[in-house]
Amino acid sequence: MDDVLIECVPNFSEGRNKNTIEAIKDAILSTPNVTLLDIDVGRDFNRTVITMVGNPSSILTAAVKSSKVAFELIDMQNHTGEHARMGAVDVVPFIPLANASMEICTTIAIKYAEIISTECDVPVYLYGESATKLDRISLPNIRRGEFEGFSEKIKQKNWIPDYGKPELNKKSGVTATGSRNMLIAYNVNLDTNDKALANIIAGKIRTSGVLKKDDEGNKIIGDNGKPKREPGKFKSLQAAGWMYDDDTAQVSMNLLNYNVTGFHHVMESIKLEAKKLGLNVISSELVGLCPLDAFLEAGRYYCSSDNITSQEELVDIAIKGLKLDVIDKFIPENNIIEWTIIKNRG
Repeated sequence: MDDVLIECVPNFSEGRNKNTIEAIKDAILSTPNVTLLDIDVGRDFNRTVITMVGNPSSILTAAVKSSKVAFELIDMQNHTGEHARMGAVDVVPFIPLANASMEICTTIAIKYAEIISTECDVPVYLYGESATKLDRISLPNIRRGEFEGFSEKIKQKNWIPDYGKPELNKKSGVTATGSRNMLIAYNVNLDTNDKALANIIAGKIRTSGVLKKDDEGNKIIGDNGKPKREPGKFKSLQAAGWMYDDDTAQVSMNLLNYNVTGFHHVMESIKLEAKKLGLNVISSELVGLCPLDAFLEAGRYYCSSDNITSQEELVDIAIKGLKLDVIDKFIPENNIIEWTIIKNRG
């Protein structure tokens, strides 16, 4: 199966201790037939997102080795950070690339869950395409309550983990793993330090929308006993208001299917909603890597001429249109999967 390529994007709850991050990195680099494509370290989030690719057996080995290092070095009892999290290794998704299928990725995720729950005594939930229950398809739904709330949540009948004991590991928390399609983590920054305003915009555009409320501000409950929601503008989009730093609020997003909802769709909509609130979009950032096609589509949208067909030119146009080059220099070879693989393999 050497011609089968799987991407893995583990999220570790550490973005400040350089020694811990280096140890996790070394565990991956020591694994044969795995290419480390990107390390995105977020100090405010206190979170590191790593992107790596390899064949099925190698990518599983790298995921397990790096997770074991994280469990040893990270203590969730002392962890604080802006991003929602529930464990030292928060989530480990497997994504099909070349000649791969979702079924292969699900098999790898299950093997990962078996090993981690048994050898590390960490409860594991399956999500995405690997989910065993409908309410476990969505990662935010599993993560709700975060690390602090899981000591009680994990005891509930509906939240017994798929693998491992129904007891919170007080040091390492719980972990989610699964198979999913390519996800793009993309954030748009605003000229305000008010996270609530960013969350208002997020509610307007995300698929789940916002809760419906009556004139007194109470939730409107439907016939099924659940709160009613006003759907958001886009499909296949998760979004929430976060802080980029102390002075900058952001709309933090996961584009679950960039062929349905792409960079330019959310950027232009956020610009419009921000203007209604008297705000401006000042920059954006890509967390991890994304496919070339996502950039080419944005480039075609922002391109003023039908004569430009060069991939390099379209990518450059997309970078400028999306304001990806404002915070720092944006290097396509480090952020586009196809180009990064070529670069790393020489």
